[in-house]
Amino acid sequence: QVTLVESGGGLAQPGGSLRLSCEVSGMTVNDFSSNQMGWFRQAPGKEREFVAAISWSGSSIYYGDFVEGRFTISRANVLRAVDLQMNNLKPEDTAIYYCAVMKDLSGAIFGKWEYDYIGQGTQVTVSS
Repeated sequence: QVTLVESGGGLAQPGGSLRLSCEVSGMTVNDFSSNQMGWFRQAPGKEREFVAAISWSGSSIYYGDFVEGRFTISRANVLRAVDLQMNNLKPEDTAIYYCAVMKDLSGAIFGKWEYDYIGQGTQVTVSS
């Protein structure tokens, strides 16, 4: 059973930073290393939206339009982990952030991002 566990959420002030981490279990290092990974978020009363995705090698990276250079996704295959560094946070970034094993990276072409597995989420609150 594939399980994703997010950590690192919390309260940040506008303009502040948070680093989210995600650890995957139930998958060998080789399997993890061949999967695309990503992050989604869901704010209260809104639909879940795509945040970022990274290819298995890390050579291809995609972000939602709202990111505007503020977030950085990275991965450590040997650790079966993927991180999301978030800088210059805004109140509108408040949401539950979810780590996901992506179905593929076709969202870069068709605009629809899908996942095979997703975690339970970690709350990020940006407020002064």
